[in-house]
Amino acid sequence: MGDRALTTELGRVLVTGGSGFVGTNFVKTLLDRGYQVRSFDRAPSSLPDHPNLQKLEGDICDPATVAAAVADIDTVFHTAAIIDLAGGPAVTDELRARSFAVNVEGTTNLVHAGQKAGVKRFVYTSSNSVVMGGKSISGGDETMPYTTKFNDLYSETKVVAEQFVLGENGVDGMLTCAIRPSGIWGPGDQTMFRRMFESVAAGHVKVLIGKESAKLDNSYVHNLIHGFILAAEHLVPGGTAPGQAYFINDGEPINMFTFSRPIMEACGQPLPRFRVSGRMVRDVMVAWQKLHFRFGIHPPLLEPGAVERLYLDNYFSIDKARRDLGYVPPFTTEQATKASLPYYIELFNEVQAEAAK
Repeated sequence: MGDRALTTELGRVLVTGGSGFVGTNFVKTLLDRGYQVRSFDRAPSSLPDHPNLQKLEGDICDPATVAAAVADIDTVFHTAAIIDLAGGPAVTDELRARSFAVNVEGTTNLVHAGQKAGVKRFVYTSSNSVVMGGKSISGGDETMPYTTKFNDLYSETKVVAEQFVLGENGVDGMLTCAIRPSGIWGPGDQTMFRRMFESVAAGHVKVLIGKESAKLDNSYVHNLIHGFILAAEHLVPGGTAPGQAYFINDGEPINMFTFSRPIMEACGQPLPRFRVSGRMVRDVMVAWQKLHFRFGIHPPLLEPGAVERLYLDNYFSIDKARRDLGYVPPFTTEQATKASLPYYIELFNEVQAEAAK
């Protein structure tokens, strides 16, 4: 075990996916703390110009562009990824190739380029789904083996990429670790609550799925960013983080609908009370997804993996991060919800307006 007292400064920082939800919040936080930051993404950055910010647009699958991205960088935070929640044996070759190209080959490009450029620290954004595999998990920890059962391409590619990144720890002097968030939420979220808002606007939310006793955990974006920075600071020879994976979440397991109810009520959309069997809904969505890929019918309303998170216990201990990194979530769920409400109300109104068209 390494020495938790050993830490380091981050130096010049690269954030991949810097135009995304996590990336934009991350870049803002780093700039506020005085770091020199390079944001790298395929999409243009919406961030205002800043004397300590360099914006770079490009494809993570292009080795030349990636080499330019890591030049003169000390610490890489790799948040860029394609989130393909479809999957299973019936998924198309095109979708599979696209996910693996970005999430696996792109990560490989970035690691190798970083090693050649003399990058000292590499923090990879993984997922708690790398150990899930459709089973109930209550307080799981980092000793759990990787799953070999995949409902979606996102989890499948994250397993491959995380194993690669951790296997490269120490190669050419670059130290690596992996952060495993749960569902990421907060200002800027365009996935978790947007999908729920779209379902509500379409009139699809008539019942709740699974029992109220089923719990999951979530990662408020600023709690997650705090964990990222702590991990990087501990990526030092003899430190605790090199070669390690960490679950980073809010530390407050909760039922998904109990968690989302205050936000939905603030948007003027109270959730229904009646509940149906989660396993039944999952089986229907598995069959529907197979028909979608084979015959081109409309995609399922929910991906099978998303349904599993609603009716199975799915939460993880942050004890290792507490011990190794000194991680304590800066924001409680209540505090984070209050801070996020203005954004989510605006997003809900936007989704409603789009649906009305």
